[in-house]
This record gives sequence, C-alpha cells and structure tokens, in this order.
Amino acid sequence: MTDIEIARQIKLKHINDIAAQLGIGIDQLVHYGKYKAKLPLDLIDEEKVKKSKLVLVTAMSPTPAGEGKTTVSIGLSQGLNRIGKKTCVVLREPSLGPVFGIKGGATGGGYSQVLPMEDINLHFTGDIHAVERAHNLLAALIDNNLQSKKRSLNLDPRQIFFKRVMDMNDRSLRKIVIGMGGTGNGIPRETGFDITVASEVMAILCLSKSIKDLKERLGNIFIGYTMDQQPIYARDLKAQGAMAALLRDAMQPNLVQTLEGYPAIIHGGPFANIAQGTNTVIATKTGLSLADYVVTEAGFGSDLGAENSSISSAKVQAYRPV
Repeated sequence: MTDIEIARQIKLKHINDIAAQLGIGIDQLVHYGKYKAKLPLDLIDEEKVKKSKLVLVTAMSPTPAGEGKTTVSIGLSQGLNRIGKKTCVVLREPSLGPVFGIKGGATGGGYSQVLPMEDINLHFTGDIHAVERAHNLLAALIDNNLQSKKRSLNLDPRQIFFKRVMDMNDRSLRKIVIGMGGTGNGIPRETGFDITVASEVMAILCLSKSIKDLKERLGNIFIGYTMDQQPIYARDLKAQGAMAALLRDAMQPNLVQTLEGYPAIIHGGPFANIAQGTNTVIATKTGLSLADYVVTEAGFGSDLGAENSSISSAKVQAYRPV
C-alpha cells in the first residue's frame, strides 16, 4: 500500500486521548477539530527538561530530497513507546513547496507516519501562513516608508535586502521589479520572493522562548541601508509589535499522533540550508517537560541541520547519527 492508503485505514484516536498520555488536561488544549490541538507555553517545566533525554536523528550523507530522518524518528519513538518508555516525537511542519514539489510530504512513510497526514501536509493549524503574513507585513511597511515623506527613514531602494515570501515553489518570482505603474503604486525597485520556510521570521519563531523574546528578535531583523549607509532594522519601522501579534497563536506547539496512536508534537519548519533546520525550542522543551524521551530530527545532513540545530539551545543528551 502507498503511504496515504496506510494512513487512511487507521482509526485515529481523539486528541484528548493523546494528550492524556502526556498528562495534559482537556482544558489545557486549544482544539483544532478532533485530531489536532495547540499546547500552551506554560506546560514547559525547566527542571523536567534537564532530566528528560533528547535523541537527535540526522544523516551522514543526505539524499537530494533529504528523506529518511522523519521516518526513522517516528519509528524510533513508536518503538520506545512499545517497550514502555514514555516518549514523544517532535518534528517540523511541512512546507507546501516541497509537498507539491519533488520531495512530497513530510509526515514520514509506511508504518512510521504522523497523522492526520493530509491536514499536517497542507494548511495544518496555519502556523506557516502566520509566518508568511508577519514577514510580508514588514515588507509592506518598508515600501510604505519609501513612499512616505513624513516618516521617511531615507532608505536606499537599491540596498534593501529584505524580500517577500510565499509558501510555494515559484522560481519566476525570485527576481522581480515592483512599484511599476505610476506614483500611486510605490517606488520602482528590484526585489523578489523566497519560500516562507526560508524566512528569517521562521528562524526567529523557532528560537524564541516567549512573546517578549519574539518581539526583540523580530525588531533586530536587518532591512538594508539608508542613503548615507546607516543600517536600518525592523524596530526602526516599529514593526515588531504587529508582527508578533500575527504570530501569537503560531507560538504554540501543535499536538497530533503517530500511526500507532502515540503523541507527536509538530511545530516550526525552517530549512536547514539557510537556518537551523529543526523544530522550535518551545516544542522541544514542551516534549521534554511531558515525556521521559523526546526524539527529533535535524534537516539534511549532520553538517547542516545537526550542527545548526536550535536543539543546541535545549539540552542534547543523546546524539547518534542515523
């Protein structure tokens, strides 16, 4: 059977039952239907984090599509649960670019999958869309400042390095010219689009420990230079508060289940070639607070995801390349 055929024959457990395995009460969940829920940040217990064991799965020789680590991570977590170890797998969220590209989905394969696979692979709980909106809000504020005379920061249109993003593969938008069509449409300049999971906002979301920390990191985003070569940051546009507001719900980790009905936390999705290539610090610490063992993966190979991983901000107690 194909992966989707295997997934569709499984009778999913209610998310309340999955939460109960981790000792989470129903009232603590923010439900997204029967099989998905968000977890509050106050579940993190720093003392328990120090005592739990974290297993990082990576790859010595990554394949072009990077497949294998997620499947191994899910299978390992299911195996540990089978032998009586309280275990949770913590993974990244899939990007729609790879999902509809050569790589395909990112929910594992065969009998090592996280479910519901269609929901997770598509819009899930909207976290990646929130990152896209927060990123593009800053992009819009930059062009608005170029147009404004009263609040102008004297930005140099030729030295703005912050592009826009969208969660899709579309190479035609990598290099574009905007602001065409007259004075009412802004200042003409070169820019482009990156994929959302390559956004600095995504990397920041995965490293932030609180809303306050998130705001500070967002404010430190470098935008470009003024005409007299002075650096400009997102905080100069007072953008960090509005951006953080758009990311408020996205800060909360997502709880789902493995194919065998064990807990899985999925949160964040930065690419490993430009960022840390793993799930959020918050998700990792949430898992370590609720389970005795947490299994996670780091994108691509040990020379990218494993080394750049935000897991270094947590406590790596077990590291064996797989």
